[in-house]
Amino acid sequence: MITSSQDITAEELKERLNKGETPIIIDVREDWEYQEANIAGAKNIPLGTLPMRLDDIEDYKGQEVIVQCRSGARSANAKAFLQQQGFTNVRNLLGGILAYQG
Repeated sequence: MITSSQDITAEELKERLNKGETPIIIDVREDWEYQEANIAGAKNIPLGTLPMRLDDIEDYKGQEVIVQCRSGARSANAKAFLQQQGFTNVRNLLGGILAYQG
């Protein structure tokens, strides 16, 4: 898997959340996947609907945005898409919810 230095590990994210930080997290899995398990506070915007929902997240363009999915593949696509749309600080949760729960 290609990773960039901007990506974030499950351990790093857990540490930040435990410190009381509230990063912007976008879960790009389908609704039913989100219902099964999710990171508290994550916004559920399935990858297929992301292009239509850009207005919902426009305010986050200059902020750190963490994208996550089940294993990190869909969120890698979401990261690339958001960067193309002008989001400057997008990080992929490596390993997705599987790594986060593991």
